[in-house]
Amino acid sequence: MKLHFFEVEDWEKLYFEKKIRELNIDAQLDFSLQPLDETNVHLYKEAEAAIVFIYSKLNKQVLDSLPYLKLIITRSTGYDHIDIPLAKERGITVCNVPGYGDNTVAEYTFALILALARKIRPMIERTSRGIFSRDGLTGMDLMGKTIGVIGSGRIGRHVIRIAHGFGMNILVYDQVKNEEVVSKYNAQYVPLEDLLRNSDIVTLHVPYNQSTHHLINTSNIRLMKSDAMLINTSRGPVVQIEAIVQSLREGRLTGGVGLDTFEAEDIWIEEEYLKRDDIPAVKLKKAMEAFYILQSENVLVSPHNAYNTKDALYRILDITLDNLKGFLEGHPQNSL
Repeated sequence: MKLHFFEVEDWEKLYFEKKIRELNIDAQLDFSLQPLDETNVHLYKEAEAAIVFIYSKLNKQVLDSLPYLKLIITRSTGYDHIDIPLAKERGITVCNVPGYGDNTVAEYTFALILALARKIRPMIERTSRGIFSRDGLTGMDLMGKTIGVIGSGRIGRHVIRIAHGFGMNILVYDQVKNEEVVSKYNAQYVPLEDLLRNSDIVTLHVPYNQSTHHLINTSNIRLMKSDAMLINTSRGPVVQIEAIVQSLREGRLTGGVGLDTFEAEDIWIEEEYLKRDDIPAVKLKKAMEAFYILQSENVLVSPHNAYNTKDALYRILDITLDNLKGFLEGHPQNSL
């Protein structure tokens, strides 16, 4: 089988090669550091399996160019970069990697919360210049505060568990109620509007799809307390970037904003920016708004780093290999 791995670093390549040999998988292997998209798909027309990460775009144009493709494995939980209905229509199995970093992302969420609550960014910037004044560095306790968790899936439940340990009041919004969350952590399920109105901290843990597009937007973000904190470690378009910019310009969200992902972030990824000269105006506009956010003192932005621990990275590779092995043995797992 012709296996093509994309967005793979050298250490990952060595790991994949070693494990595939150990599993006695008969395959022709090809590795690329670059993502798979319409600009380079012509190089991989013979591919029978594409193993990708989130920056590869497997849309209609790409799938049309891969006539022998039987399997797509994304080394991520999210899969909005893949045209799932079209893949299903063409009999292509698509697998993801759920559960590899549930606690990992939840812990990172609280790293952002604590950094904003205790003003770590301005403190470090100030002390690095030899200024040891505490003026303007007064933070806030988490104990007794209300956290609003949007999405009580695997990651959201870990966030709720940690919040309970901090002694926080917990509000939850989700389409499906988890009774264990209620009984074990005294969490309360409420409508989204009530969660936004009553939370000191709002954190998002939902997949990106049509129903979650701009879940937080210019209309409902106004319901949040003026000194509230907003955290997004899920997917960028879940939060309308104009809503964040508008709130900051109006002096709201003074508790801070923590973003591990944001709309139009691909414009800020160097290789994506350099290889394209046809970026739509709307994306450029969003990118400029993102630039405004990047310059704001009470905003922390990171480059999809929430999942990035050694433990989680090796779990990703192992689950990817399990997915590959299951497909080749005729019983795909983690199939979408």
